[in-house]
Amino acid sequence: MANLAPFETVLGTLKAAGEPTRLRLLAILAEGELNVTDLTEILGQSQPRISRHLKLLVEAGLVERIREGAWAFFRLAEGTMKSEIFAQILAGLDRSDRILARDRSRLVEVRRTRAAVAADYFRAHAGDWDRIRALHAPDEAVEAALREVVGSQPIQAFLDIGTGTGRMLELFAPLANRAVGIDASAEMLVIARANLERNGIRNAVVRQGDLFALSVEPGAYDLIIVHQVLHYLDDGARALREIGRALRPGGRLVIVDFAPHELEFLREDFAHRRLGFARETIEHWLEAAHLRPDGWRLVDAGEGPSSLTVSIWTGRDPRRVSDTITLGQEVA
Repeated sequence: MANLAPFETVLGTLKAAGEPTRLRLLAILAEGELNVTDLTEILGQSQPRISRHLKLLVEAGLVERIREGAWAFFRLAEGTMKSEIFAQILAGLDRSDRILARDRSRLVEVRRTRAAVAADYFRAHAGDWDRIRALHAPDEAVEAALREVVGSQPIQAFLDIGTGTGRMLELFAPLANRAVGIDASAEMLVIARANLERNGIRNAVVRQGDLFALSVEPGAYDLIIVHQVLHYLDDGARALREIGRALRPGGRLVIVDFAPHELEFLREDFAHRRLGFARETIEHWLEAAHLRPDGWRLVDAGEGPSSLTVSIWTGRDPRRVSDTITLGQEVA
């Protein structure tokens, strides 16, 4: 540990972890965030018993509880002296122990079930996704352009607004120390979690949330991506003002959306509020959010009357970056 811990802190940590069910809970939460239903299935204990132990672990500061609509997810706490102490305990546990190995085996089954649910949902909506994808620039071309815009330098914290299936997290969480995806749809978050787990991405979490009232730390993110979200909103300017608050000084906001088009059926069939955006519109909104427009490029869909061109805008927080912080997005 980096710092020596006071006697009471060590004792409190040991007391909180020093019970069979609670130690099992802590060990399995080290594998990723889970809800009460998941943990009940994994440990084979009643919901009230699991909930009671989780409450004690949250109160002890070893576990964090994240509310998501009617659900709550739990994960190991980070960044505290108690969490550092428990990390040492966890490192000393024998992963081949019969009880811990059985819990991990059940976790695999829980994740397999979750992935099946996600696949069923995606399959049910695949026709809609394919219909829209056929209209615009190929995902590969858009993602290649995004990689060029974002660059390859490491960053501290990445926020994905409207994360959907978690694709932006798959692409850019590997660059970050930590990554967070926000989406209003619980169904989409099921898909995102399954995708992140399948791809072994451990430093990213997803949360249900309202982009007009973000429950994230203000001024905490070096990079924020808003991918194909604004055209669903009645007030994109207000959304960018709220999102901009989450940027660190010098941080970048990357917006991906459609250029102006005339495909009116997207309003009727897919709830699009806006039929694309002019370059000047988004740049004006960035300025109104106290961000500096920093770049714009097009990704053409090719020939055809129904083709949608994708635009990528970047804006930067103009405040000066502290000399004590290295931000990976500082690229030309």
